[in-house]
Amino acid sequence: MKLYDYVLSPSCYKVRLMAALTGVALDIRPVDFHPGGEHRGPELLALNPAGSIPILEDGDLVLTESSAMLVYLAAKAAPQWLGNDAAGPAARVQQWLSFSHRLTASLGAARLHEMLLRPGNIDALRGQGTAALRELEAGLVEQRIRGQRFLASDRPTVADIACFPYVALAPDGGVLLDPYPAIRLWSRAIRAIDGFIEMPGIHRLHELKPEPVLGGGEA
Repeated sequence: MKLYDYVLSPSCYKVRLMAALTGVALDIRPVDFHPGGEHRGPELLALNPAGSIPILEDGDLVLTESSAMLVYLAAKAAPQWLGNDAAGPAARVQQWLSFSHRLTASLGAARLHEMLLRPGNIDALRGQGTAALRELEAGLVEQRIRGQRFLASDRPTVADIACFPYVALAPDGGVLLDPYPAIRLWSRAIRAIDGFIEMPGIHRLHELKPEPVLGGGEA
């Protein structure tokens, strides 16, 4: 499989991370997203008329949405990541996959505004991002009450990988994670998964300070 990739893109990182966690080898094709704007050049527009990355090629198949790429990688190499062994977890996976697009549109847009000076109402974007984080925090607290550390199940799924990068990088857009202990513990749980890889701004577990125990249970 070939991944058209930009190392600083959280959406591209999702795909690299999913591939690493499922043992899928990728042929990485770096894209000069900034400042070169290569993603809007004729070669990549022929693959994705929307002019966005990542783009995943596998033979004649071309995927241009990161959530679809996560599902495709899991279906090919590690179906347990789909959470489809029970109706409840499978439905929660789909719900959080849809939710991840709100993180991209809010926290991701705020990050682009701050790092690449992309136009946007930064106060509105941060407000939308904060609302999404509060919803995510509530969902994770409910999961911990069920005895589960991840979004849809007692084990990680594609839903966790879809949501993780833009949450972890929220401070780049001026949205701090200090008020969200369940999110921080979830983030640590993802970093502890065998095969986890980092990207600039997202560090490995051993580089983080210890977290306090949440609600008397184990972190």
